[in-house]
Amino acid sequence: MEKRSGIFAGDDPFVIAQDWLQTALKGEPNDPNAVALATVDDSGLPNVRMVLLKEIEANAFVFYTNYDSKKGQELEVSGKAAFVMHWKSLRRQIRVRGEVTREAGAQADAYFKSRSLKSKLGAWASKQSAPLSSRAHLVAEVAKISAQKGLRPERPPFWGGYRLVPSEMEFWSDGASRLHDRFLWHRTNSESEWVVIRLNP
Repeated sequence: MEKRSGIFAGDDPFVIAQDWLQTALKGEPNDPNAVALATVDDSGLPNVRMVLLKEIEANAFVFYTNYDSKKGQELEVSGKAAFVMHWKSLRRQIRVRGEVTREAGAQADAYFKSRSLKSKLGAWASKQSAPLSSRAHLVAEVAKISAQKGLRPERPPFWGGYRLVPSEMEFWSDGASRLHDRFLWHRTNSESEWVVIRLNP
């Protein structure tokens, strides 16, 4: 196996991912932590949508959502997900696949507390993914929740985090003449050693 260098160097894919994200935070104009999250329904039909990645831990990626949403329901059934982070300005992307578990404890509480008041009230008011009769109805729900919950609403029981522990991570960088650089990190489970291979572009 050739020695990886430059932006691909290192023995820990989570450190590489953190480094790439830190670089993106300095130059990507909008939502550098956005990921396209893919799930599947009970028939195997895929769904994909943008969510914001909130943390890269030592062994996992963390994002937050409404547990009753379509994505939440699909994550609960399959216990698996995939996402891609793409930075157009850097001409790089990271693809991740693995198993997901809920983060519904103190870490989720702390993140919810850090959100703006409007975001907190919106989380309470929105029945995410359910049909909505009108925007006016949603605005009225926010006003009602605001009156009920006050200025410091607690985290809703139906809202929290998911932790994705990957079995695969692929780092991709654009190359001249479409001869891109791709390195796939894969392992059988979260306790296994990573194996790294270069892929054809």
